[in-house]
Amino acid sequence: MKDFLPICKEDMEKRGWDYVDFVFVIGDAYVDHPSFGPAIISRLLESHGYRVGIISQPDWKDDNSINIFGEPRLAFLVSAGNMDSMVNHYSVSKKRRAKDFFTPGGVIGKRPDYATVVYGNLIRKTYKTKTIIIGGIEASLRRMAHYDYWSDTLKRSVLLDSQADLLSYGMGEHSMVEIADALNSGIPVNEITFVKGTVYKTKTLENLYDDYIALPTYDDLKADKLNYARSFYTQYCNTDAFSGKCLVEPYTNGIYVVQNPMSKPLTQDEMDAVYALPYMRNYHPSYESQGGVDAIKEIKFSLISNRGCFGGCSFCALTFHQGRIIQTRSHESIINEAKEIIKDPDFKGYIHDVGGPTANFRHPSCQKQLTKGVCTNRQCLFPKPCKNLTVDHSDYLELLRELRALPGVKKVFIRSGIRFDYIMADKDDTFFKEMCQYHISGQLKVAPEHISDAVLTKMGKPENSVYRSFCKKYKEINKELGKPQYLVPYLMSSHPGSTLKEAIELAEYLRDLGYMPEQVQDFYPTPSTISTCMYYTGVDPRTMEKVYVAHNPHEKAMQRALIQYKNQKNYDLVHEALELAHRTDLIGFDKKCLIKPRNSHDGNSQKNQTSSNRKKSSRPLTAAESKYGISFEKYDSMLKASSENNKNSSKKRKHR
Repeated sequence: MKDFLPICKEDMEKRGWDYVDFVFVIGDAYVDHPSFGPAIISRLLESHGYRVGIISQPDWKDDNSINIFGEPRLAFLVSAGNMDSMVNHYSVSKKRRAKDFFTPGGVIGKRPDYATVVYGNLIRKTYKTKTIIIGGIEASLRRMAHYDYWSDTLKRSVLLDSQADLLSYGMGEHSMVEIADALNSGIPVNEITFVKGTVYKTKTLENLYDDYIALPTYDDLKADKLNYARSFYTQYCNTDAFSGKCLVEPYTNGIYVVQNPMSKPLTQDEMDAVYALPYMRNYHPSYESQGGVDAIKEIKFSLISNRGCFGGCSFCALTFHQGRIIQTRSHESIINEAKEIIKDPDFKGYIHDVGGPTANFRHPSCQKQLTKGVCTNRQCLFPKPCKNLTVDHSDYLELLRELRALPGVKKVFIRSGIRFDYIMADKDDTFFKEMCQYHISGQLKVAPEHISDAVLTKMGKPENSVYRSFCKKYKEINKELGKPQYLVPYLMSSHPGSTLKEAIELAEYLRDLGYMPEQVQDFYPTPSTISTCMYYTGVDPRTMEKVYVAHNPHEKAMQRALIQYKNQKNYDLVHEALELAHRTDLIGFDKKCLIKPRNSHDGNSQKNQTSSNRKKSSRPLTAAESKYGISFEKYDSMLKASSENNKNSSKKRKHR
């Protein structure tokens, strides 16, 4: 019978069940759609003959909230949802968000902070010995000791704090079925130490192979941030399913947290099978009276065509979660799903997206990855495209053509993001032209993130000249097509490596471009990214060289304001930033100026005051300096140090 999985005993009885094998506790509303991880795992387990009951957003203050189905036969499964619960709850400024798009009616606060830990302890309080398996993005990215931005502390593995028995990281299809079969065969959970894509805790290492890597102890990580930087990079270099080693992180009392290598990527047949499962493709009908679940709106008429990303951006956690090897669905699988979408009475003829983490990646970056895995210490696109990189858009282009030809489809959009550097590496412009002709509606969103090469290097992004070339070609193609279409660049402020100098450089670029972005993303230190490691440790874990990091909230506000310098609300912050960076030449009436002076004499007076401040070796801080908490002289020295580090990094990269 095709229906939603049980959410209560009444649903269970309708199916003729008197028990469930797994109780799945999730932090999101129950949405039975393949864009939601819990839906995939629960449907996959169902396809293997297991009975799954769903407890969505239980009241963690009520012990009885997880007793809806009683004790499951095999285990409790726990996922915080499609997002880390802290990202879901808080903005980068640590202010509470006003809305939760994964909760009925958008109500905030229906899940706890650190949901995986709270749910795990809630279950353990009642079920002292029952197996608990945690997974999902929150558990996956917190699987080892990790920096937690919201508490500004180094936290233990979430496996320990949640009191769970086993952690499934990554996408989980292979590992969860293997775990379920092991439990069903009677193997105790503490003996399930052999499943790839899992993390377990143990008091003995006797069962490990000789080639495991011992990481620093948790106490050593807390004692020295450089230890954490080294440990993190070791983990980063061992995220590949083919070449990754087993990692061991010691804790006190003789406890070890052991991470097995990542699960093998899904084959195309396996991925097709996952997306062919009998999803209801909507939120549970019980939410209708509460206003529904907003998260369904954008993905309901979108198609996932791939997984994984070999882009390797420093601020992205995909390397840790999905890996760098691209996995794809067949055209037939995607077309069949599109036909199901067309049947939906709410479908208006527009497929919102065809993509994944990066839309225009439809095959592994090179053939050797399928047998040997990705390169450990090299990226496919950064700092330059690898000579072995396979650049080919033909398969993706053919897929888009097939979708465009379906009866009932008016337009097929690409919204999940493209890698413009990958497009520029393609000598064939056919995809570029058809993208502009058929798959954009007035504007294309791209993510250069910054224009300073010093910052882009820390971000793992291509140098700015590549983006400029892309912009030029985009303009030329649209001119040929007679389409007045524009680029909307995503930009990031305060990323490690960005001082006020680089922020002003970006502002000047936007001035020359004649563009002011409506939205700016301040760098958000989320778990398990290279950028977050830089933010916490002050060094680039790839080189162990020092990196300038803007920790002060006021400086971060200035960097963000500079990108939107035309907004009058930002005037004071921009004025202060220019003063602090000795760039009062950008305050005036000339075309090159970012802002006008407060009065006709303000520009000169600020210059004179800045010049005077430079000459003084010991003096009280000015009002601007006091607010920022640092003197002009000290900021100068920090700028110089950052500049030297950038030069040294550049020399080392060229040497390598």
